[in-house]
Amino acid sequence: MKRQTTDVLVVGAGIAGLAAALEADRQGADVVVATKAERPDEASTWWAQGGIAVTRDDPEQFARDIRDASAGTADEHAVETLVTEADDAVQDVLVETLDVEFDTNGEGFDYGQEAAHDEPRILHVDAATGKHVHVPFLNYVADETDVEILEDTAALELVRHEGRVYGAVLESDGEWAPTFAGSTILATGGIGALYPRSTNPADATGDGIAMAALAGADVADMEYVQFHPTAYHGDDGTFLISEAVRGEGAVLRNGAGERFMPDYHEDAELAPRDVVARAVKTEREGTGEVVLDVSDIDFEGTFPDLAEKCRDNGVPLPEIPVAPAEHFLCGGVDVDDRGRASLDRLWAVGECARTGVHGANRLASTSLLEGLVWGLRAGEDAAGNDSEEIEPPELLDRDPALPDNFAREKFHRLRRVMDEQVGIERTPDGLGRAQAVLRRLKGEVDAYVRTRTSRSLYELRSAAIVSLLVARAAAENDESVGCHYLVDEAETPAAD
Repeated sequence: MKRQTTDVLVVGAGIAGLAAALEADRQGADVVVATKAERPDEASTWWAQGGIAVTRDDPEQFARDIRDASAGTADEHAVETLVTEADDAVQDVLVETLDVEFDTNGEGFDYGQEAAHDEPRILHVDAATGKHVHVPFLNYVADETDVEILEDTAALELVRHEGRVYGAVLESDGEWAPTFAGSTILATGGIGALYPRSTNPADATGDGIAMAALAGADVADMEYVQFHPTAYHGDDGTFLISEAVRGEGAVLRNGAGERFMPDYHEDAELAPRDVVARAVKTEREGTGEVVLDVSDIDFEGTFPDLAEKCRDNGVPLPEIPVAPAEHFLCGGVDVDDRGRASLDRLWAVGECARTGVHGANRLASTSLLEGLVWGLRAGEDAAGNDSEEIEPPELLDRDPALPDNFAREKFHRLRRVMDEQVGIERTPDGLGRAQAVLRRLKGEVDAYVRTRTSRSLYELRSAAIVSLLVARAAAENDESVGCHYLVDEAETPAAD
């Protein structure tokens, strides 16, 4: 790994990171993108299914839907920014630059309907929009711009001094060195690896949030972890069954074959995600299982990619076994409307950022849009700063390597306590016990990091830091709202 300098360093290569890199390159900046991914499907964007929401001709209704889904907690200015810039950003980048072939219906775009949206406004490609956006975006940035993309490259530490960020220490193939940058943009995605069941890629360990928090940046809304209600539930793995399937008319049934969502919310299957997720959890516990019944829709014709994925994984049709799975973090590094964090020369975009647009609960199909809009804004804002070299942090590697199963065993312990105590439903006592377990685990990991440097160890450190941030924020918020739901149930013992 070589020591280098650049104008803009982007850490992460999903839609938010690529948008930031694209716009910074348009502004004439030298740009380096570092990504842990080696293939497109290792980035969160690739995994997105439903689509990307646009404003169409009723921006106020779109804004109301965002605010309503957030239980009235979304930041008004952030919502206005998203809604105002949505259509132009999609037209500029996805339609005109990348030529993404969104589904049409003979008269124009085939706008989809999803939960908590008042009208159809979702641009989509089958139920696999993420990969149809991410692959051409990655190819375009790699082939048509001057951006340098470093694959299989992780950021371990931010280089910082007295409230300013000067770049990051990057690692690849067991070697590490600083990359100094005039501006550093974090776009590292979500935190799915902190939970045993997630719709995120396996390496979503919250690295950007952890590095920013260690450097002293403000984080916010960490308690708002969104669980998707319909992830395939099987012994052989988990994958998302898009919200668009329910938007098309599929219904949820419990173990007794009863459709139950009308008993929980007037919008039934199209209620906000937090409502549907808790209902699915309750019905699974009460009746043994929940299935998504697709028998009344043209599942194969409308969602051919998803139908093929079901067949390849041996998923029974037309009744797909489902359960909630961790899906999206609404909080993260606290940023403004340009993606600027509280530390000088640091930006954050995408899922690792807390823009305020989601509040306590995210509206379906706004994650790609948020990443695109804030990525473009951050890329423009970050261009123009000259890099400066300072003394980077010293990372030591003087002790023997840890056993291969070390990180795996620690992750098992972490995921167990997060699942049992910091999941869809939480209790004050459970959150207290979770913090105690996580503090001990973080202390153990910190001790090893002092004398050893490896990607897996730093990912474990990131996971421990972010888990503790989530549990602590949840314990400090005594109001059930959106994704953060407190219950007065019998206490469940935490893992130790």
